[in-house]
Amino acid sequence: MRVGVLTGGGDCPGLNAVIRAVVRKGVQEYAYEFIGYRDGWRGPLEGDTIPLDIPAVRGILPRGGTILGSSRTNPLKAENGIRRIKDTLAKDEVDALIAIGGEDTLGVAARLHDEYGINCVGVPKTIDNDLSATDYTFGFNTAVGIATEAIDRLHTTAESHMRVLVVEVMGRHAGWIALHSGLAGGANVILIPEQRFDVDQVCAWVTSRFKASYAPIVVVAEGAMPKDGDAVLKDGTLDSFGHVRLSGVGEWLAKEIERRTGKEARTTVLGHVQRGGTPSAFDRWLATRFGLHAIDAVRDGDFGKMVALQGTDIVRVPIAEATAKLKTVDPKLYEEVGVFFG
Repeated sequence: MRVGVLTGGGDCPGLNAVIRAVVRKGVQEYAYEFIGYRDGWRGPLEGDTIPLDIPAVRGILPRGGTILGSSRTNPLKAENGIRRIKDTLAKDEVDALIAIGGEDTLGVAARLHDEYGINCVGVPKTIDNDLSATDYTFGFNTAVGIATEAIDRLHTTAESHMRVLVVEVMGRHAGWIALHSGLAGGANVILIPEQRFDVDQVCAWVTSRFKASYAPIVVVAEGAMPKDGDAVLKDGTLDSFGHVRLSGVGEWLAKEIERRTGKEARTTVLGHVQRGGTPSAFDRWLATRFGLHAIDAVRDGDFGKMVALQGTDIVRVPIAEATAKLKTVDPKLYEEVGVFFG
C-alpha cells in the first residue's frame, strides 16, 4: 500500500502532529509507504512531491505550520484538474490519499471520492472549529489560547489609558474563537457572525463599563456584521473557493465607538498570529489521535470518510456529510455569556 498525504487551506498548529502519527503507525504497524504532496491540492495537480518516512517526521510534533506546505488551490476549477490528479496518483502508484484540511479541502476530497472514485480519507483541520461532524478540530484550542493571552495583555494597557480596546479575531462565518477567547479573557462585549449587533447597544455597554471606572475590551469576530450593514471586507477579491477576505470590522467599530461615545478607541487585529507557533497540548493530542485513526481507515478500506471527535471517541463520518453545513454558535450558548456584557 502506498499512501499520499496533503495539507490544504490555511495552516494551523497540529498539522505536523497528524502527519507524524499517520507515517509512524503506517510504517511501523502496516509497512505502508508514504508520499507527501506539496502545498495542498497543488501537489497532486502538478506532481510536486516530497518523500515521507519516519526520519522525515522525526521532531515535528511541537512544530507549527506544516512540513508539506499548504495552499487554497481548488482543483475543481483547474483545467482538467480531476484528470491531472488521477494521472498523478496513478504515476506515483498511490493507492489512497489522506487529505488534511477544513471545509474547502475536505469538500474537494468528498467529490473526488463520491464522483470520481478516488480513495480519500479526511482529517478535520481548522482554527474556526466550524465542521459540524466533529466536536473539535485541532488548531482551535491553540488559537483560543493565543487570543485569550492577547486579551489578558490588553486589559492592562486599556486600564492604564482608560480607552476602549477592540480585538478582532478570526473565525470567518463562525464565532467560536471570539466566544471562547472573549469569555476566557474577560471581555466586556463579544460580537459574533451568528448574531448581528446593534452599534448603539455596544456603545451603551462601553459607556456602562466606564461608569464603573473600568476600561472596556470588545472582542469581535472578523465576520460579525452590524444590524444595518454588511460584512466589512478586506477587498472585493475572491479566492479559488469563492471566499472573500474578511477583516476590518474591528477598525470600523472602533471608529464608530469613538464617534458616538467620545471615548478614545483603538484596534488590535490578531490575524495570522492565531495560526502560528507551537500547538497546545490538547491540539497535539487530538491531531495525533486523528492521524492514528485516519491510517486505520485506510487499512480498513473505509474511504470517503472523515475522522471526527465525538465525546472522547474518534469516529468516522462521511466527508460529504461533515462538510454539508457549518457548525455555528448556538444562540442559547451566546445568550449565556451576555451577563458579562457591559
